[in-house]
Amino acid sequence: MDISFEQLKSMVVFAQVIEQGTLSGAAKRLGLSRAVVSYHIKKLEAHLEIKLLNRSTRTISLTEAGSDYYQHCRVIAEQASAANQQIENLKHEPVGLLKITCPVNIGLQTIVPALNEFKTLYPKIELDVMLTDEVVNIMKEGIDLAIRGAPLADSGLQAIKLSTLGTCLCAAPSYFEKFGVPTHPTDLNKHQWVVYKLTSGTIELTKGTRSFSIEMKGTITTNNAAARTAFVEGGHGLARIPIYDAKPKIQQGTLVSVLDDYKMKDINVYGVFPPGGAESKKLRLLIDYLKAYFVKPRLL
Repeated sequence: MDISFEQLKSMVVFAQVIEQGTLSGAAKRLGLSRAVVSYHIKKLEAHLEIKLLNRSTRTISLTEAGSDYYQHCRVIAEQASAANQQIENLKHEPVGLLKITCPVNIGLQTIVPALNEFKTLYPKIELDVMLTDEVVNIMKEGIDLAIRGAPLADSGLQAIKLSTLGTCLCAAPSYFEKFGVPTHPTDLNKHQWVVYKLTSGTIELTKGTRSFSIEMKGTITTNNAAARTAFVEGGHGLARIPIYDAKPKIQQGTLVSVLDDYKMKDINVYGVFPPGGAESKKLRLLIDYLKAYFVKPRLL
Protein backbone atom coordinates (compact mmCIF):
# COMPACT_ATOMS: atom_id res chain seq x y z
CA MET A 1 0.00 0.00 0.00
CA ASP A 2 1.45 3.35 -1.07
CA ILE A 3 1.74 6.10 1.55
CA SER A 4 0.97 9.67 0.54
CA PHE A 5 2.49 12.78 2.08
CA GLU A 6 -0.93 13.57 3.55
CA GLN A 7 -1.08 10.16 5.24
CA LEU A 8 2.35 10.71 6.78
CA LYS A 9 1.00 13.91 8.33
CA SER A 10 -1.98 11.98 9.67
CA MET A 11 0.29 9.32 11.17
CA VAL A 12 2.27 11.96 13.07
CA VAL A 13 -0.98 13.53 14.30
CA PHE A 14 -2.22 10.10 15.41
CA ALA A 15 0.99 9.48 17.38
CA GLN A 16 0.60 12.83 19.13
CA VAL A 17 -3.01 12.09 20.05
CA ILE A 18 -1.91 8.92 21.83
CA GLU A 19 1.04 10.58 23.55
CA GLN A 20 -0.97 13.60 24.70
CA GLY A 21 -4.00 11.52 25.67
CA THR A 22 -6.60 13.80 24.07
CA LEU A 23 -7.40 15.38 20.74
CA SER A 24 -7.19 18.82 22.35
CA GLY A 25 -3.76 18.05 23.81
CA ALA A 26 -2.46 16.91 20.44
CA ALA A 27 -3.95 19.99 18.79
CA LYS A 28 -2.16 22.28 21.26
CA ARG A 29 1.11 20.39 20.85
CA LEU A 30 0.98 20.52 17.05
CA GLY A 31 -0.42 24.04 16.76
CA LEU A 32 -3.58 22.83 15.03
CA SER A 33 -7.27 23.16 15.78
CA ARG A 34 -9.07 20.26 17.44
CA ALA A 35 -11.20 19.94 14.33
CA VAL A 36 -8.14 19.47 12.11
CA VAL A 37 -6.77 16.78 14.46
CA SER A 38 -10.12 14.99 14.39
CA TYR A 39 -10.16 15.24 10.60
CA HIS A 40 -6.73 13.53 10.36
CA ILE A 41 -7.81 10.65 12.60
CA LYS A 42 -11.04 10.09 10.66
CA LYS A 43 -9.22 10.26 7.33
CA LEU A 44 -6.59 7.79 8.55
CA GLU A 45 -9.24 5.31 9.71
CA ALA A 46 -11.10 5.69 6.42
CA HIS A 47 -7.95 5.11 4.39
CA LEU A 48 -6.96 2.04 6.44
CA GLU A 49 -10.55 0.83 6.63
CA ILE A 50 -10.17 -0.02 10.31
CA LYS A 51 -10.97 1.65 13.62
CA LEU A 52 -7.92 2.92 15.48
CA LEU A 53 -9.52 4.69 18.45
CA ASN A 54 -12.48 4.21 20.73
CA ARG A 55 -13.75 7.72 21.40
CA SER A 56 -16.21 9.11 23.90
CA THR A 57 -16.92 12.70 24.90
CA ARG A 58 -14.08 12.68 27.45
CA THR A 59 -11.76 9.76 26.78
CA ILE A 60 -10.01 7.92 23.99
CA SER A 61 -8.51 4.44 23.97
CA LEU A 62 -6.67 2.39 21.42
CA THR A 63 -8.18 -0.55 19.62
CA GLU A 64 -5.97 -3.59 19.14
CA ALA A 65 -5.23 -2.48 15.58
CA GLY A 66 -4.65 1.07 16.78
CA SER A 67 -2.12 -0.12 19.36
CA ASP A 68 -0.08 -1.93 16.72
CA TYR A 69 -0.33 0.94 14.26
CA TYR A 70 0.72 3.49 16.88
CA GLN A 71 4.10 1.78 17.35
CA HIS A 72 4.95 2.46 13.72
CA CYS A 73 3.59 6.01 13.81
CA ARG A 74 5.63 6.71 16.95
CA VAL A 75 8.86 5.67 15.23
CA ILE A 76 8.12 7.95 12.26
CA ALA A 77 7.42 10.89 14.57
CA GLU A 78 10.59 10.22 16.60
CA GLN A 79 12.75 9.98 13.50
CA ALA A 80 11.35 13.24 12.19
CA SER A 81 12.05 14.90 15.53
CA ALA A 82 15.60 13.49 15.59
CA ALA A 83 16.22 14.79 12.07
CA ASN A 84 15.06 18.25 13.12
CA GLN A 85 17.29 18.15 16.20
CA GLN A 86 20.30 17.18 14.09
CA ILE A 87 19.66 20.14 11.81
CA GLU A 88 19.36 22.41 14.85
CA ASN A 89 22.71 21.13 16.08
CA LEU A 90 24.25 21.94 12.73
CA LYS A 91 22.70 25.41 12.75
CA HIS A 92 24.06 26.06 16.21
CA GLU A 93 27.48 24.46 15.98
CA PRO A 94 29.01 23.97 19.42
CA VAL A 95 32.06 26.06 20.21
CA GLY A 96 34.39 26.54 23.17
CA LEU A 97 37.08 24.70 25.10
CA LEU A 98 36.96 21.16 26.50
CA LYS A 99 39.69 20.15 28.96
CA ILE A 100 40.18 16.39 29.09
CA THR A 101 42.45 14.17 31.16
CA CYS A 102 43.03 10.44 30.85
CA PRO A 103 45.67 7.76 31.55
CA VAL A 104 48.53 7.75 29.07
CA ASN A 105 48.12 4.33 27.48
CA ILE A 106 44.37 4.27 27.00
CA GLY A 107 44.67 7.88 25.91
CA LEU A 108 47.12 7.11 23.13
CA GLN A 109 45.40 3.87 22.13
CA THR A 110 41.75 4.95 22.16
CA ILE A 111 40.96 8.46 23.38
CA VAL A 112 43.29 10.43 21.11
CA PRO A 113 42.11 8.57 17.96
CA ALA A 114 38.52 9.22 19.06
CA LEU A 115 39.27 12.90 19.65
CA ASN A 116 40.84 13.12 16.20
CA GLU A 117 37.51 12.10 14.67
CA PHE A 118 35.51 14.23 17.11
CA LYS A 119 37.56 17.33 16.25
CA THR A 120 36.91 16.74 12.54
CA LEU A 121 33.17 16.65 13.20
CA TYR A 122 33.19 19.70 15.48
CA PRO A 123 36.10 21.89 14.34
CA LYS A 124 35.03 24.88 16.45
CA ILE A 125 35.45 22.96 19.70
CA GLU A 126 38.91 23.48 21.21
CA LEU A 127 40.58 20.54 22.96
CA ASP A 128 43.09 20.64 25.81
CA VAL A 129 44.18 17.04 26.43
CA MET A 130 46.25 16.04 29.48
CA LEU A 131 47.64 12.50 29.40
CA THR A 132 48.77 11.32 32.82
CA ASP A 133 48.44 8.19 34.93
CA GLU A 134 48.13 10.35 38.04
CA VAL A 135 44.65 11.17 39.39
CA VAL A 136 44.05 14.83 38.55
CA ASN A 137 41.94 17.07 40.80
CA ILE A 138 39.13 17.80 38.37
CA MET A 139 37.69 20.79 40.17
CA LYS A 140 41.05 22.43 40.88
CA GLU A 141 42.36 21.99 37.33
CA GLY A 142 39.09 22.99 35.66
CA ILE A 143 38.76 19.64 33.88
CA ASP A 144 35.58 19.07 31.87
CA LEU A 145 36.02 15.30 31.49
CA ALA A 146 38.33 12.76 33.10
CA ILE A 147 38.65 9.23 31.72
CA ARG A 148 39.10 6.82 34.62
CA GLY A 149 38.97 3.12 35.39
CA ALA A 150 36.53 3.48 38.27
CA PRO A 151 33.77 5.84 39.38
CA LEU A 152 35.27 8.02 42.11
CA ALA A 153 33.74 8.90 45.43
CA ASP A 154 34.86 12.54 45.11
CA SER A 155 32.19 14.76 46.60
CA GLY A 156 30.01 16.38 43.99
CA LEU A 157 31.53 14.69 40.94
CA GLN A 158 29.39 12.80 38.45
CA ALA A 159 30.36 9.70 36.47
CA ILE A 160 28.98 7.92 33.45
CA LYS A 161 30.09 4.51 32.22
CA LEU A 162 31.57 4.71 28.74
CA SER A 163 32.57 1.10 28.12
CA THR A 164 33.66 -2.26 29.48
CA LEU A 165 36.99 -3.49 28.11
CA GLY A 166 38.28 -7.03 28.30
CA THR A 167 41.74 -8.07 29.49
CA CYS A 168 44.08 -10.98 28.86
CA LEU A 169 47.12 -12.54 30.52
CA CYS A 170 50.25 -12.06 28.42
CA ALA A 171 54.00 -12.44 28.26
CA ALA A 172 56.65 -12.39 25.55
CA PRO A 173 57.60 -15.56 23.65
CA SER A 174 61.15 -15.18 25.03
CA TYR A 175 59.79 -15.23 28.59
CA PHE A 176 57.84 -18.44 27.99
CA GLU A 177 60.87 -20.06 26.34
CA LYS A 178 62.84 -19.41 29.52
CA PHE A 179 60.24 -20.08 32.22
CA GLY A 180 57.63 -22.29 30.54
CA VAL A 181 53.99 -21.70 29.67
CA PRO A 182 51.49 -21.81 32.59
CA THR A 183 48.66 -24.25 31.92
CA HIS A 184 46.77 -23.78 35.20
CA PRO A 185 46.23 -20.73 37.43
CA THR A 186 48.23 -22.29 40.25
CA ASP A 187 51.28 -22.32 37.93
CA LEU A 188 51.24 -18.51 38.02
CA ASN A 189 52.58 -18.49 41.57
CA LYS A 190 55.95 -19.61 40.18
CA HIS A 191 56.18 -16.83 37.58
CA GLN A 192 57.54 -13.29 37.52
CA TRP A 193 55.19 -10.34 37.02
CA VAL A 194 55.50 -6.81 35.74
CA VAL A 195 53.45 -5.06 38.40
CA TYR A 196 51.26 -2.07 37.55
CA LYS A 197 51.06 0.07 40.69
CA LEU A 198 47.67 1.60 39.97
CA THR A 199 45.81 -1.71 40.20
CA SER A 200 45.40 -4.34 42.89
CA GLY A 201 48.38 -6.56 43.64
CA THR A 202 46.27 -9.66 42.99
CA ILE A 203 44.27 -10.99 40.06
CA GLU A 204 41.26 -13.29 40.07
CA LEU A 205 40.83 -16.02 37.47
CA THR A 206 37.53 -17.86 37.29
CA LYS A 207 36.21 -20.81 35.33
CA GLY A 208 32.72 -22.05 36.04
CA THR A 209 32.35 -22.17 39.83
CA ARG A 210 36.11 -22.26 40.50
CA SER A 211 38.06 -19.13 41.34
CA PHE A 212 41.79 -18.56 41.84
CA SER A 213 43.42 -15.56 43.50
CA ILE A 214 47.01 -14.94 42.44
CA GLU A 215 49.37 -12.49 44.07
CA MET A 216 51.53 -10.70 41.49
CA LYS A 217 55.19 -10.47 42.48
CA GLY A 218 58.07 -9.30 40.34
CA THR A 219 61.22 -7.24 40.16
CA ILE A 220 59.67 -4.51 37.98
CA THR A 221 56.87 -2.17 39.05
CA THR A 222 55.60 0.88 37.22
CA ASN A 223 52.82 3.45 37.41
CA ASN A 224 52.54 3.68 33.62
CA ALA A 225 50.49 1.19 31.60
CA ALA A 226 52.50 1.69 28.40
CA ALA A 227 55.73 1.04 30.31
CA ARG A 228 54.20 -2.11 31.80
CA THR A 229 53.42 -3.45 28.34
CA ALA A 230 56.90 -2.55 27.09
CA PHE A 231 58.53 -4.43 29.99
CA VAL A 232 56.32 -7.45 29.29
CA GLU A 233 57.31 -7.34 25.60
CA GLY A 234 60.92 -7.23 26.80
CA GLY A 235 60.51 -10.64 28.41
CA HIS A 236 60.55 -9.56 32.06
CA GLY A 237 57.32 -11.17 33.22
CA LEU A 238 53.57 -11.66 32.90
CA ALA A 239 50.89 -8.99 33.16
CA ARG A 240 47.15 -8.55 32.79
CA ILE A 241 46.84 -6.27 29.77
CA PRO A 242 43.76 -4.69 28.15
CA ILE A 243 42.80 -6.48 24.96
CA TYR A 244 42.85 -3.24 22.94
CA ASP A 245 46.55 -2.94 23.83
CA ALA A 246 47.50 -6.62 23.67
CA LYS A 247 45.68 -7.68 20.49
CA PRO A 248 47.93 -5.93 17.91
CA LYS A 249 51.04 -7.13 19.74
CA ILE A 250 49.72 -10.70 19.81
CA GLN A 251 49.08 -10.44 16.06
CA GLN A 252 52.65 -9.14 15.59
CA GLY A 253 54.04 -12.01 17.66
CA THR A 254 55.65 -9.87 20.40
CA LEU A 255 53.14 -11.09 23.01
CA VAL A 256 51.42 -14.42 23.66
CA SER A 257 48.23 -14.77 25.71
CA VAL A 258 47.74 -17.71 28.07
CA LEU A 259 44.91 -19.26 30.10
CA ASP A 260 42.38 -17.75 27.70
CA ASP A 261 39.71 -20.16 28.92
CA TYR A 262 39.74 -18.44 32.32
CA LYS A 263 37.91 -15.18 32.89
CA MET A 264 39.49 -12.14 34.50
CA LYS A 265 37.96 -8.90 35.69
CA ASP A 266 37.10 -6.46 32.90
CA ILE A 267 38.08 -2.80 32.96
CA ASN A 268 35.14 -0.43 33.33
CA VAL A 269 35.90 2.92 31.70
CA TYR A 270 34.12 5.95 33.14
CA GLY A 271 33.83 9.58 32.18
CA VAL A 272 33.98 11.72 35.32
CA PHE A 273 32.90 15.37 35.24
CA PRO A 274 31.97 18.23 37.56
CA PRO A 275 28.37 18.71 38.75
CA GLY A 276 26.25 20.33 36.06
CA GLY A 277 28.77 19.42 33.39
CA ALA A 278 26.22 17.37 31.46
CA GLU A 279 24.29 20.57 30.78
CA SER A 280 27.10 21.62 28.44
CA LYS A 281 26.16 20.76 24.88
CA LYS A 282 29.76 20.25 23.79
CA LEU A 283 30.45 17.89 26.72
CA ARG A 284 27.28 15.89 26.03
CA LEU A 285 28.36 15.56 22.41
CA LEU A 286 31.80 14.31 23.46
CA ILE A 287 30.43 11.80 25.98
CA ASP A 288 27.94 10.42 23.46
CA TYR A 289 30.66 10.23 20.82
CA LEU A 290 33.04 8.35 23.12
CA LYS A 291 30.34 5.86 24.10
CA ALA A 292 29.71 5.13 20.43
CA TYR A 293 33.44 4.98 19.64
CA PHE A 294 34.16 2.44 22.35
CA VAL A 295 31.81 -0.13 20.81
CA LYS A 296 33.82 -0.27 17.59
CA PRO A 297 35.27 -3.75 16.96
CA ARG A 298 38.89 -2.64 17.28
CA LEU A 299 38.28 -1.76 20.94
CA LEU A 300 36.78 -5.08 22.05
